[in-house]
Amino acid sequence: MAAAATQEFRWQSLAPLPGGRVYHSLAEAGGQLLAVGGCDETGRPLTTLEMYSPEVEQWVSLPPMPTPRAGAATAVLGKQLLVVGGVGKDQRPLKAVEVYNTEEGQWRKRSSLREAAMGVSLTVKDGRVFAVGGMGGDLLPRSLLQQYDPRKDMWVSLPAMPTPRYDTSTHLQGSRIYVAGGRQCKRSVKAFEVYDIESRSWTSLPSMPCKRAYSGLVWDGEGQLYSLGGLRQGGTHQRPKFTKNVNVFDSQQGQWLKSEETVPMKTKRADFVAAVLRGRVVVAGGLGNQPSVLDSTEAYHPGRRKWERLPPMATPRCSASCIVIADRLQVVGGVNQSPSPAHEVLYLKEEGSL
Repeated sequence: MAAAATQEFRWQSLAPLPGGRVYHSLAEAGGQLLAVGGCDETGRPLTTLEMYSPEVEQWVSLPPMPTPRAGAATAVLGKQLLVVGGVGKDQRPLKAVEVYNTEEGQWRKRSSLREAAMGVSLTVKDGRVFAVGGMGGDLLPRSLLQQYDPRKDMWVSLPAMPTPRYDTSTHLQGSRIYVAGGRQCKRSVKAFEVYDIESRSWTSLPSMPCKRAYSGLVWDGEGQLYSLGGLRQGGTHQRPKFTKNVNVFDSQQGQWLKSEETVPMKTKRADFVAAVLRGRVVVAGGLGNQPSVLDSTEAYHPGRRKWERLPPMATPRCSASCIVIADRLQVVGGVNQSPSPAHEVLYLKEEGSL
């Protein structure tokens, strides 16, 4: 897909969430945007399930989850929204698994995880759900790979991941699940591994070039992984530093591009939203060297090999959740001194207002 011109991008503010929200999960079901759980201004995990309805330009409350949770992993299987793990009201990882049927409007409890976990990453392939890693109740990272069959409501253990971790970035390409980065006991890891579903085996890939916390990890449509910005963790006597560094992994070559082949972002930032939109890698908001959160947005044009500034978000924030639906980047909630209810969408002006 050809990359869109900078001047074509526009932000639009949509109806805010009913309350400030952070650590919520976003999902798309039948073209509808769903916001699952999260924490409110008091830090309390929520049972809320809300849907943004373009027809009434408002968020509509749906039946609440049986279990309050924040940071849950979600997957959509047809008309079923699967919600896995996360953090519960006692601030401990959960093993609860629940499914919401978008047609019936009802929640059902499903078979629990074998052990409580937060920071699990889900991937769907041929109606099966693959759950990678997580942090257990003892706050240690896990190397678990589990497969869920929704028809049998059964979890099955698969060969363990070589590197235990949580909050990884996963990407499905053919029959291979790429697992990049993540954390171990609050420390970022450089591990990069791939699981072959057909051969049921793991392969270690070249490690990520540097350790970065709160960075952006996105795959473009050409099989390249972009590792963006973040917070470089210093040594014993070094302070962490924000970075605008960019690393790119080419899955066809099976290696990371050399530093001279990549282009750094214009702004140092961490804890921002990142996505691929209309042939561009887009980053927005986050934290930088400035004392306040960022509103700035920029996009990488692969043809010109340069980062270009886009219009800023109306609401500066970090820790926001994002999802791309129908070529529109939805950015929901986040933190601006306190949890924010903001809901903004980045789109191309040729499509008109939303």
